[in-house]
Amino acid sequence: MSSFIANTKDMQFVLHDLLKVSDSDVPGYEEMDRDFTEAVLDAAGKVSSEVLAPLNEVGDKEGCVLENGVVRTPKGFDKAFEAMKEGGWTALDCDPEFGGQGMPYLLNCAVGEMFVSANMAFNMYQGLTHGAYSAIHTHGTDEQKQTYLPKMVTCDWTGTMNLTEPHCGTDLGLMRTKAEPQDDGSYAITGTKIFISAGDHDLSDNVIHLVLAKAPGGGEGTKGVSLFIVPKFLVNEDGSLGERNSLSVGKLEEKMGIHGNATCVMNYDGAKGWLLGDLHKGMRAMFTMMNEARLGVGLQGYAVAEAAYQEAVAYAKDRIQGRDVTGVKAPEKAADPIIVHPDVRRMLMDQKSFVEGARAFTFWGAHLIDRSHGLNDAEAEGLISLMTPVIKGFLTDKGFETAVSAQQVFGGHGYTEDWPMSQHVRDARIAMIYEGANGIQALDLVGRKLAADGGKHVMAFFEMVKAECKSHDDDERMKPFTDALKNASKQLQTAGMFFMQNGMKNPNAALSGSYDFMHLMGHVCLGLMWTRMAKAAFTALDNGASDTAFYEGKIATGRYYMARQLPACAMHLARIESGADPVMALTDDQF
Repeated sequence: MSSFIANTKDMQFVLHDLLKVSDSDVPGYEEMDRDFTEAVLDAAGKVSSEVLAPLNEVGDKEGCVLENGVVRTPKGFDKAFEAMKEGGWTALDCDPEFGGQGMPYLLNCAVGEMFVSANMAFNMYQGLTHGAYSAIHTHGTDEQKQTYLPKMVTCDWTGTMNLTEPHCGTDLGLMRTKAEPQDDGSYAITGTKIFISAGDHDLSDNVIHLVLAKAPGGGEGTKGVSLFIVPKFLVNEDGSLGERNSLSVGKLEEKMGIHGNATCVMNYDGAKGWLLGDLHKGMRAMFTMMNEARLGVGLQGYAVAEAAYQEAVAYAKDRIQGRDVTGVKAPEKAADPIIVHPDVRRMLMDQKSFVEGARAFTFWGAHLIDRSHGLNDAEAEGLISLMTPVIKGFLTDKGFETAVSAQQVFGGHGYTEDWPMSQHVRDARIAMIYEGANGIQALDLVGRKLAADGGKHVMAFFEMVKAECKSHDDDERMKPFTDALKNASKQLQTAGMFFMQNGMKNPNAALSGSYDFMHLMGHVCLGLMWTRMAKAAFTALDNGASDTAFYEGKIATGRYYMARQLPACAMHLARIESGADPVMALTDDQF
């Protein structure tokens, strides 16, 4: 069975030593002092360890079942969902006007990380609901908000997002789902959607589907797409549930992982729906969900890696195999624990340095979202828009790689179902695919985000990195961090210049290197986070912090990332500068 203990200590370090949230001018942050965040994180950590983690294996082994048109979730999920609702965890950062607690998005992300680490499949039921809530909250009419949001905040009603169809995923302009206007102002929605996470289940009284469809007069492509609210059960004027809508679950997908989440084929047969946002501008409303979801999926990438890392560390300390080449470490045992061996330590350091850097990067991203919303900060909005594909793509790629590395620590035992490592690997794999496959994230980064607003935001990022390095010129202890970061940042800028010089005359030259650019930028971002965390740790030690082992360990882990991971930037740059020819050399029939 999976065991998981939330790393609230490191979360507190990121919130207070790194981001200094209680000193921030972001609305709501003034209440986030150490005592308050400690109380929230400790309570959430207890729920994660005691309620969610014990159900992770149950969900994986049992999966969901479709019986007579009703989806049944795994044993224990219903009681756990009620515990989440009663604890107010579904409403943490939601609008108080609709029953939410109004806390910052950053705190919701910190809590969400624990829930994902403990049980990713379970947390998706409320996670998808939060995305649908956000879309209705941003784009809905007052009547729609009053009708749906109070119940969605509490997760008495859950939500979904319906994009993909059997013949189209990324290219939503090809969709065939139709929306026919009705005399009462509603629309009749007809079509089939696939891969709908939490599409139906027995955890809530109603499921509020947000469905992309084409209404008459919209034209071709995504410009003709509209977004509709399509509830499983129609809602009466008094707020009570009415008759079942004309929609059904065609089947449950048989998946590699996240078995505890019901991934459905949804059939709409003239189902009654209501327009959300403007007609023929559904992509605008949908991307309210998608952008939030992409940061959430990046979080999933490292959160599952955190759970896998914890298992690997515990195993490495317990499993005995061979002797330390520098001298016996456990003479009372037949062999030494495998954690003494350099290659095992290499794997564990790869895992630890990634997870802690990714946590800082994601929390910083959530902070930028709070800043852009709370202060209407255009610079923060531009920066998080630039970072979103990196958070989603890089962190999920490396998160899966980290889960595999943790599995490797177990040797053959990691490949059996007697241990939780197989599940961690299988669960982590989906994060690289859904909410826009990672190749699409790379294309979005290079094809759209770099040039947005005339390249203003990426230039601001380069200046941010430059200023960070310069601010530590007088601290010799920071040299291993700033030297490595400067070099990596120059390599990132060189890659950007290559795209500018070659991309216009040969777009494939840029697109062939987009994936490497996303990873190069991801490493620079984590290098920036580790530079800032190292300075925060040095400052804490200078100020007489009592927990010297924690802060010294933080600095040593950061040095490892700068020395062992940032050199990958040179490889990515070399690939980018090779251009399109090696990638495009073969004709189709030569594959």
